[in-house]
Amino acid sequence: MIKLNGFEVDNFRPPYVIAEIGSNHNGDIKLAKKLIDSAKTAGCHSAKFQSWTKLSIFSRQVYDDNYFLADDYRDRTDYTLEEIVDAYSTSENELRDLKSYCDDVGIVFSCTPFSESEVDFLVDELKVSFLKLASMDCNNYPFLEYVAAKNLPTILSTGLSAIHEIDQAVEIFETQNNKSLILLHCVAQYPPAPENINLNNIEMLRNSYPEYPVGFSDHTLGTNIPIAAIAKGACLIEKHFTLDKNMKGWDHAVSATQDEMAQIVKAGEEIPTAHGNYRRVVTAADVKSRTAFRRSIVASRNINAGQIIKRSDLDLKRPGTGILPEKLNDIIGKTAKTNILFDQLLSPDDF
Repeated sequence: MIKLNGFEVDNFRPPYVIAEIGSNHNGDIKLAKKLIDSAKTAGCHSAKFQSWTKLSIFSRQVYDDNYFLADDYRDRTDYTLEEIVDAYSTSENELRDLKSYCDDVGIVFSCTPFSESEVDFLVDELKVSFLKLASMDCNNYPFLEYVAAKNLPTILSTGLSAIHEIDQAVEIFETQNNKSLILLHCVAQYPPAPENINLNNIEMLRNSYPEYPVGFSDHTLGTNIPIAAIAKGACLIEKHFTLDKNMKGWDHAVSATQDEMAQIVKAGEEIPTAHGNYRRVVTAADVKSRTAFRRSIVASRNINAGQIIKRSDLDLKRPGTGILPEKLNDIIGKTAKTNILFDQLLSPDDF
């Protein structure tokens, strides 16, 4: 179990829900604050941003190639990749402002760093309570060593990664004596095809790394898959968040709206409670309902005194206040002591 801002994060418990705002503010801090408000209203525990700048995420070659990864920006000629990355990045001053705003609203500010200097800024200046690392850095071992040494709870997405790479990442944190690690199953496609989601990997990671809680970083459309991940015992759900799926920008189309995120939050509250345990439990309410819903032995026709009871003389109907169905064979062959009317509940005194 790991605590994030006092919230106990563990498998098969109500999950910690992160609204991944990322770059869905489109470089507009007013929009970012509206997204924070909306995430808070939806019941999310944290609103997460990304701290990259055009200098910390891509090399010069990528900008020279000018290849746009997101569908909204393929084959654009009116601006370059470098221009849009610069426009959508958040400066340190903007992150300070957003952290302060989250504090005022009452939702946890979190952020994904992409460089050591960004880690320092988030940890040493903004005093974030945990770090979230993108799946692209699961095999960035020097960076993982730097992050692990900060000794903060860290959430690590495992998309793109082979098992041996996850093994190495976990070993780095353990070598740094930082076991406050949460692993996220993740499929680095936007959105992934259903056959590629492999939610069973949540259980696989849980079995492979039993000391660490396992959650799900979701890039699917809608709410079905993250809710299914909760049913799988996911300890944390991270999902891109937007005010409008049709908004211009990178991730809006695969993001959850406020209503969708509220559904995920509600499922996270209800499903782990509904899991219960493996011991058969009959609730007090079930016991109380037994007499109303169960059946008793009744006469299927009029029966005369002195008549020997046959199976055809008997039926089974509600309520369950009479002789129980399991006694049916005990009644057959007995002699009626009194006249019994059709549909009458039988009693032991009738024979």
